[in-house]
Amino acid sequence: MIRKCAIDDVRTIIEIINDAAKAYRGVIPDDRWQEPYMSEPYLTAELDDGVVFQGFTGVGDRLLGVIGVQDKVDVFLIRHAYVRTLARRQGIGGQLLDHVTQDIDKPFLVGTWKAAIWAISFYEKHGFKDVGQQETERLLKTYWSIPTRQIETSVVLADNRWRAR
Repeated sequence: MIRKCAIDDVRTIIEIINDAAKAYRGVIPDDRWQEPYMSEPYLTAELDDGVVFQGFTGVGDRLLGVIGVQDKVDVFLIRHAYVRTLARRQGIGGQLLDHVTQDIDKPFLVGTWKAAIWAISFYEKHGFKDVGQQETERLLKTYWSIPTRQIETSVVLADNRWRAR
């Protein structure tokens, strides 16, 4: 089942993100890795900035995966999408992505690490396409608040609605 996450879910969201983000260690540039990958103050700031999380629950309403989206007036950003390591490869990420993108007219953009080939492949499998380096830089500067170094090491993928504009 997919449900909107509540403030009571913050610690579990952090747990899921930090568990799943272990895959980044040794893959993304060392200067971009931090421990923990997601802290409570950072997640709280994201929530305060309008990121809304949906969660996929399993037995006993246990959150197994989360996706956080942010409405940026003319687009939606997929800010976070993570599934617990023990629940991967079961279609949870795809169900979450389908859930947040259905019935929405605005385009969706997602930024991820260039080196996270598995993440890029996941989004491509779901119809997202790399917008290219020049457009990536422009979009990251327009819609995200991230350091220059992160812009250099990231890629943006867009859904069909973006490409149809």
